[in-house]
Amino acid sequence: MNRRARLTLISVGLVALLTGFISVYYLKIDIDKHFQFSLERAETMKRLAADSVARSSEQQSNLPIPEALAIDIDLAARLLKIMSVSGSLIEIAVCDRHNRVLLCTDRRTGDVFPSDYPDYAQLAKRASLLQKILVLVDVRTPKYYELSEALGPEGQNPDLFVHVVILPALLRKEIVPELNRAGVISLLSILGSILIAFVFSHFAFKPLSNVTRMLDHLTRGEYVSETAAPAIGSNEDEFGVMVSKVNLLGQQLGNFEMLLDQLEEAVLVFGGDRRLIVASGALEKFLGKRRVDLMGLSMPDVFPADTSVGFLLDQIMETGRHVRHFPVQLGATGNGAGGTKLSHALLSVEPLESLTGARKNAGVMVRLRDPEVRRQIKGQLKTAERLSAINRVSSGVAHEVKNPLNAILMHVELARMKLAKGDHNVNQQMDIIASEILRLDRVVKTFLDFTRPVEMKTADVPVDAFVFEMVELARPQAQAVGVTITADLHAAGATMMVDPDLLKQAALNIVVNAIEAMPKGGELRFESSIEGEDAEIRISDSGSGIAPEKRDKIFQLYYTTKNSGSGIGLAMTFRIVQLLNGKIEFVSEPGKGTAFILRFPLEGSA
Repeated sequence: MNRRARLTLISVGLVALLTGFISVYYLKIDIDKHFQFSLERAETMKRLAADSVARSSEQQSNLPIPEALAIDIDLAARLLKIMSVSGSLIEIAVCDRHNRVLLCTDRRTGDVFPSDYPDYAQLAKRASLLQKILVLVDVRTPKYYELSEALGPEGQNPDLFVHVVILPALLRKEIVPELNRAGVISLLSILGSILIAFVFSHFAFKPLSNVTRMLDHLTRGEYVSETAAPAIGSNEDEFGVMVSKVNLLGQQLGNFEMLLDQLEEAVLVFGGDRRLIVASGALEKFLGKRRVDLMGLSMPDVFPADTSVGFLLDQIMETGRHVRHFPVQLGATGNGAGGTKLSHALLSVEPLESLTGARKNAGVMVRLRDPEVRRQIKGQLKTAERLSAINRVSSGVAHEVKNPLNAILMHVELARMKLAKGDHNVNQQMDIIASEILRLDRVVKTFLDFTRPVEMKTADVPVDAFVFEMVELARPQAQAVGVTITADLHAAGATMMVDPDLLKQAALNIVVNAIEAMPKGGELRFESSIEGEDAEIRISDSGSGIAPEKRDKIFQLYYTTKNSGSGIGLAMTFRIVQLLNGKIEFVSEPGKGTAFILRFPLEGSA
């Protein structure tokens, strides 16, 4: 049952329930009115009977009460007449204090009057509608009720009791016709309300069909459709606003789809039922099929279970784990509708989360990427990083060149001024100019040595073995100044393609700086781990740390904070890491130490 049908039934049910409640309410009021009227009549008859008994006993006050009542021939007739005109009374009895009948319209003198009749006032005033209806319709076992009044001198125990017995079933003749009329009116009201609700629901929810059609277009990938946005009314109307927003959503999805189609990769999103709900990008390049042919297909139809991709996706859907850039074989190459243009691809799978935050059965996003394109992009990024690194490292050279040139220019001007005044003693200026030229020559030679192409001899280097070797190299110098060394190795079996000698030189520069940062002892810590597709080497110390204002300059050539430093060590380390396709970064906290992190691609990663 769709939502529209459920909403219609709910609205109809609510209308019927409300109409029925109102009908029952007015029915209760009508029945309560009859019972209240019956109670008032019974109370009146009871008082009349009590007055008659009281007058009779007063007229024969010299006789005992039983004899006085017995000789009053007219009393019994009056009680019978009172009972007959009441409508609902079936008996009037006069009893003594022991409940023995002295005079009755339906019993013999001396009989014991029943004491188990319920009070009629309680029924008329406090009983529920259902209880009153049961009393009225119960013909086989009618229930009797009573009203009683005590007679006797005020302040003394009563000697006489007048009981009137009521049979509520006798009211049926008065109430049933009204009940029938009320029932017919209620039934017609309910049926009319249901009919009106159905008609109203039909017109009220009709726009939902148009919205549903629009959403159907969206699910089929028809994001912009003239027929998908029929006119419903003013945009100020709620459904009009809804249709406008759905139409706007379709246009946005269409623009998003056009953007995805420009991608060099294929993007497929499967819902919780493992059916394709979004497909964009270079689908024909990888799958040999158009998006319109794929929409709505199940995951096994798009990626059969007997293929490597299908098997891998089944495992991921079960475990909920994600995969990034996993090389897979797609099938034979070709250009037809049934073949693929690429035989291999890099598969990335990301399980999606539902609105409740749960991943299981929430869907999965599959991306296929051309390995060659990824290699090209990575190459371009590495080139950009290297250019940035060269600029970053060499940014200090201008400062080192500018200082000697400024000094030379200044002393040339001094020498010129002396010569203009006839003072030929310019030896001091010449000596300073010569020393600055030599200084400038050293700067230029150092820069040329720094930028000279390096011949690298790369090899597969085990990560943990390299870190262990660095620990042993650093141990003598560290022990000499009271620095303890700890190692935490977690990259067993992982290898990286690097030049071991160059990497050793880069790491030793960091180690030496770390030891010199702890002249009074401390801890030098080496760590290795695997982070995604990279091997990570962390070298940390417990020294004084690096001040925030100096952190942007530590990799610049010639920049140093040491009195006897050359400013070349960390710049050389930065250059070597870049040459080895790695990355270097650091974290530092003043007073607590510094940690340098080296990352290199694992052998075999794309």
